[in-house]
Amino acid sequence: MSESEKFTVLVTGGAGYVGAVLVPKLLAEGHAVRVFDTCYFGREPLAAVRNNPNLSVVKADLRDKHALDKALVGCTAVIHLACISNDPSFELDPTLGKSINYDAFLPLVKLSKKHGVKRFVYASSSSVYGVRDEENVTEELELRPLTDYSKFKAMCEDVLQKESEPGFTTLTLRPATVCGYSPRLRLDLSVNILTNLAYHKREITVFGGSQRRPNLHIQDMTDLYVQTLRWPSEKIDRKIYNAGWQNLSISAIADLVKAEVGEDVKIVTSPTDDLRSYHVSSEKIRRELGWAPRYTVPDAVRELLVAFTAGKVPNSLSDPRYFNIKTMNAHLAKQKQVA
Repeated sequence: MSESEKFTVLVTGGAGYVGAVLVPKLLAEGHAVRVFDTCYFGREPLAAVRNNPNLSVVKADLRDKHALDKALVGCTAVIHLACISNDPSFELDPTLGKSINYDAFLPLVKLSKKHGVKRFVYASSSSVYGVRDEENVTEELELRPLTDYSKFKAMCEDVLQKESEPGFTTLTLRPATVCGYSPRLRLDLSVNILTNLAYHKREITVFGGSQRRPNLHIQDMTDLYVQTLRWPSEKIDRKIYNAGWQNLSISAIADLVKAEVGEDVKIVTSPTDDLRSYHVSSEKIRRELGWAPRYTVPDAVRELLVAFTAGKVPNSLSDPRYFNIKTMNAHLAKQKQVA
């Protein structure tokens, strides 16, 4: 497969936090893009590219097989980002979470094959490893998912491996926690949370602090997805890779945030029962594919500060659109009213 080959890419969740940064990059690369998204957060995150003739947006639910079947006509690649995307949001309605994160996955894969999709990239999660004592968590370790969210991520990985066949190249990525600015901003992720509080309240509360967590800048995450369409099939087929960079303690993240925001920021430490800590290694993807991140946590903090200062993130402490669990709550309440 030549590096210059252009795909028609179905991006599920393409109007989400990662998708809103990824879609413009795919378009700039010359790919045609079909976004498949419920648009719970509206279409505004894709406003910058809304008039691009190579972009179409399908507002639909991943569980709607008819809509999916129609959207996949002519697609040659799928980047599957859509899911109920963190543990608290998932736990709001576990049945809904399972139906989207797991039950809808095999039909999506089967329909992709039916329509001649040549490349399927799946966004799993580094949370599939659970809590580990190993110095470096590598792809060879047994998975020990602790929550339904991470358990279904792991189960989808198995489904994809089984469905892989000649002509249908599959790749699974296990991203670290993403940070940085997006037109569909999430302020419920560790670096983003602390930056928001530091800027607006001049105080950060750190729960525990010693726990190490892997982080990845949203620009690196989206650059990687773009790159997955460039690599020859034989280099990535059936492969599984961690994708992260800076493994930092929560206290270290707070210190980095304070260094960028201002010395007047106060850091308060509180005890916690959540001592999940792990150090995810992304050495394999660097060794085998030559991919390495370029952006740091301080880069993410600085770009968030620019957005706050420019007024791009109004009511950032209270507006539900920046917090998945609040938006999910509102959506579920609306569904109950309709029912």
